Amino acid sequence: MAQAILKRIASNETSAVQDCLDAYGGLVWSLARRMLPNNSEEAEDAVQEIFIDIWKHAGRFDETQASETTFVAMIARRRLIDRIRKQNRQPNTDSMDDISVEPAGQVHQNIQMTVEAKEAAKAMSDLRPEQRQILHLSIVQGFSHQEISDALAIPLGTVKTHARRGLIHVREVLGLANSGETKEAAV
Repeated sequence: MAQAILKRIASNETSAVQDCLDAYGGLVWSLARRMLPNNSEEAEDAVQEIFIDIWKHAGRFDETQASETTFVAMIARRRLIDRIRKQNRQPNTDSMDDISVEPAGQVHQNIQMTVEAKEAAKAMSDLRPEQRQILHLSIVQGFSHQEISDALAIPLGTVKTHARRGLIHVREVLGLANSGETKEAAV
């Protein structure tokens, strides 16, 4: 079995950096575009910061705790949440004209998002209460699995199981079960 890319990065193997970009670039870019949908420049900056963070913390990777994909996704998610929180604290400097004018196609996009949101809400309502609560805390509130475990006083493994099973159910209801994403990439 080949040595994990993150272990190779931690041991300063230069070819591992490109391997990391090749293996996880799509995942990180996808997360950045999904969480920062209105600004591709912001997403590009975030991707660069995420990979720097991955390289800095590659030595922390422990394959007994999570897969490489999960480790990368968690770092990306945390960095993106931090970036969104920072943006929300900064005052909006757009002019009133920029704010009041709807971009072309925005109305159609808003309608599509509304339909998708209703479908997702329906799928969430079909979940068991504990799955719904954990996914709400994770997705809407931005809590980590550990923070949810602490807040609800339940074991971390139970939180992860409920989150995973809930996501699988929502995907099945929304017809996304075979969308090509790996299970780890969605968590």
